[in-house]
Amino acid sequence: MRFGIIDEKSKALDKSENTVYTFSVKGEAMHVGDIISRLRKEQKMTLVELSEKSGVAVATLSRIENAKMTGTLDSHMAICNALQIALPELYRDLSLSKKTVEVQTKTARTEVFIHDKRTTSEMLAANVLNKKMMPTMIKIARGGFTHKEETKVGVEKFIYVLYGKVEACVGKEKHNMAKGDTLYFESSLSHHFKNIGTGEVRLICVISPPAL
Repeated sequence: MRFGIIDEKSKALDKSENTVYTFSVKGEAMHVGDIISRLRKEQKMTLVELSEKSGVAVATLSRIENAKMTGTLDSHMAICNALQIALPELYRDLSLSKKTVEVQTKTARTEVFIHDKRTTSEMLAANVLNKKMMPTMIKIARGGFTHKEETKVGVEKFIYVLYGKVEACVGKEKHNMAKGDTLYFESSLSHHFKNIGTGEVRLICVISPPAL
């Protein structure tokens, strides 16, 4: 879901999927966390105090202010209520810009998470916590499996089998999948994947919104 200032300016914004909102001050890009940090400090409020008043975790606030994540519309509204400002004030310097295009070579990918000796997950994009989805490649050697996962409600996953044979266990269901098969599910359900073939399994996994 995209969001912006609900005023005459927003009505004139291009609704094309080729555009996204960015924050700018004096023509330079500015992360929403910079604005929150400035407003908080102007009110001489600590992160802990803002957390207590907004209900947003201190860790989340810190990551937003340090541009590690953008936050959700709900969290922005809670922060605005705590700071006693209207949402448009937080988005006052909002501008429209062309979507960033990122190319990442295979050798540039360095974020790899090891489940065990037979299973790894490789990030396919940089700074995923600032994006709306998180693409990864899961590699499972013969006899391997991923650990059980369970995200918060509202996070979804899409799986595409590049090659190999895999058993997908989602909730109480089990699905045997092969090359070209896909799976879409609510990832708050307990889930894991097991290689049931004789060779390596490779899966493309897309998580939205990003969750670790």
